[in-house]
Amino acid sequence: MAQLKALSPNSSINLACYGPRRNTLLFSDSLSCSRKLSSFLEVSGRASALHGRAILSNNGSVTLAASNRGIRAVLSSDREMEVSTATKAGGLRGKLNKVVLAYSGGLDTSVIVPWLRENYGCEVVCFTADVGQGIKELDGLEEKAKASGACQLVVKDLKEEFVRDYIFPCLRAGAIYERKYLLGTSMARPVIAKAMVDVAREVGADAVSHGCTGKGNDQVRFELTFFALNPELNVVAPWREWDITGREDAIEYAKKHNVPVPVTKKSIYSRDRNLWHLSHEGDILEEPANEPKKDMYMMSVDPEDAPDQPEYLEIGIVSGIPVSVNGKNLSPASLLAELNEIGGRHGVGRIDMVENRLVGMKSRGVYETPGGTILFNAVRELESLTLDRETIQVKDSLALKYAELVYAGRWFDPLRESMDAFMEKITETTTGSVTLKLYKGSVSVTGRTSPHSLYRQDISSFESGQIYDQADAAGFIRLYGLPIRVRAMLEKGI
Repeated sequence: MAQLKALSPNSSINLACYGPRRNTLLFSDSLSCSRKLSSFLEVSGRASALHGRAILSNNGSVTLAASNRGIRAVLSSDREMEVSTATKAGGLRGKLNKVVLAYSGGLDTSVIVPWLRENYGCEVVCFTADVGQGIKELDGLEEKAKASGACQLVVKDLKEEFVRDYIFPCLRAGAIYERKYLLGTSMARPVIAKAMVDVAREVGADAVSHGCTGKGNDQVRFELTFFALNPELNVVAPWREWDITGREDAIEYAKKHNVPVPVTKKSIYSRDRNLWHLSHEGDILEEPANEPKKDMYMMSVDPEDAPDQPEYLEIGIVSGIPVSVNGKNLSPASLLAELNEIGGRHGVGRIDMVENRLVGMKSRGVYETPGGTILFNAVRELESLTLDRETIQVKDSLALKYAELVYAGRWFDPLRESMDAFMEKITETTTGSVTLKLYKGSVSVTGRTSPHSLYRQDISSFESGQIYDQADAAGFIRLYGLPIRVRAMLEKGI
């Protein structure tokens, strides 16, 4: 089926044909605008589409004004932006105009840039999200992106949005996947994918791409977000299309296309880090019987080496959302960062589990979530004061489904959004503070208080009181136990 796509005034109009296989764009005829613009002007015009705030200098750097705060765009030079005849005509697999690539600067995504240009004849905009993975992972990205052949690099600081709009709602819901996993990677993917959709709109891209493999959960999380927020975007997943099967193949492809190979030492583990957690997979962890090596951990000390003296913390909470540490109000990202540091030095938050991936297989992972573990203990403990029995039971049952939806990448599913509205309403009174003791990997609750506490000492006390008459319990027990009594009478022929 042919589909006509209208592009920007400075772009070509492509008549694209879609084939049945993976909805991949096939070769198409190109209907070009009669007025030709130089590549420099084309880039300038497209860059200015970023809210009309971009300023392009002679050396190619772009700075955006305050309305787009947190975004940094970098364009390559005039010479580097020249588009080859092959690119204009299309690639080996079809023709796309511009693709926004989730970019880390590592080997895989560095190779994806020239692969996209070669196979889809497109410009590639590299996008990097700062979700708290650490400054080292952001160093030198501009140079790497340019060297790989990207036309533009966009970096967004998403730390506050990530914690405020994704982590804290899951925390309020009590969402834990399969009894242990605090959803660190699961929560990060939709905030990154949402930003990619925004960037695609800003730069006039008609496609997005990611470097997720075809065996993991992340491909689903990215693409469900793309579908939900802009179903018209084409999605390119190189790992499901190309012939590259491993690191050596990727290095060979990079050399063939004059892409500098990142000279970093290859980790024996597959890791994902953000402000909420650090995950470890691969190597000896692939055998569930193996104990993780001590030097694998990066966010937390070994509990055996933690301080011999406990540390006490007071967490302030308003309507199920943490707002302060030891009486000091902090922004969401700052609060989490501080608790990561405190919890990490006490060896808090280590989880070793075998989980069921969405695609059907089991996998073993080790997670470090020091700040998150502290916060989950605090919020859950405060709920013991502010929620009644029936509410806690319903909330806990819904939390299981909530966690499943987040794990499966359905963040923008109406069901999760509706459940979140319930969680927000039901925790309106979950306000107060919780005191915790950290000691050699453990988190113990030592105190809790709330102005909305349902706990009444005058009722709960063993001393006699006017509200609760112990004599009333006899009638309650007879009625409550009536079904059990009737069944016993039937069995005994009474």
